[in-house]
Amino acid sequence: MSTLLDEPEIDEEATAATAAAEENAAAALLGLSEVRAHLFPISVEAYYPLTEGRRTELLRGLIIEKVSKTPRHSYLGDEMREILSRQVSPGFVVFHEWPLRLSDSVPEPDVLVVRGTRKDFKHRHPESAELVVEVAVSSLALDRAKALIYAEAAVVEYWIVRPAKKQVEVYRCPSPAGYAEMLTLSVPHVLHSSALPGVSVDLAELFA
Repeated sequence: MSTLLDEPEIDEEATAATAAAEENAAAALLGLSEVRAHLFPISVEAYYPLTEGRRTELLRGLIIEKVSKTPRHSYLGDEMREILSRQVSPGFVVFHEWPLRLSDSVPEPDVLVVRGTRKDFKHRHPESAELVVEVAVSSLALDRAKALIYAEAAVVEYWIVRPAKKQVEVYRCPSPAGYAEMLTLSVPHVLHSSALPGVSVDLAELFA
């Protein structure tokens, strides 16, 4: 698949290159045994008051600062929320950028679909989901790393939206060891959710 070369896409590629360089530098530091031996992961309980009001995620006990989103990232996240909200059955609720409270992580996916009603989560965050969606503009490696975290939490289905490739990576059949099934769909396919019967996304329309 070719990459669109309009102005927003060029900006996204530059952002991705910068983010990749920063990730490589951090990975090199974390690769040092003397650094790993002195890391102090924090608990989910300690994370909430420590980072209230900040754009962060807790992943495996480590606080990760979230980067600013490009317009395309924001658009696709909101578009996915709109598409799913129109199709989910009663008894499910669609959230945009809501935290998931897991055993050692508090990710904030772009979109998640959970059982229940909005009022069910007035005083607590969801602890699993039927479907989680992440938009990967400059965060593909990190979003792929989250697959095991979501699988451990029994998230039934996980999608990674890749706008530069006009693709969606689909992860299904979760277990504590990870997702047993992974496939990649590209334009002009229609993506049918296995976790939410009757819910589908026309990739040609999504990436138009």
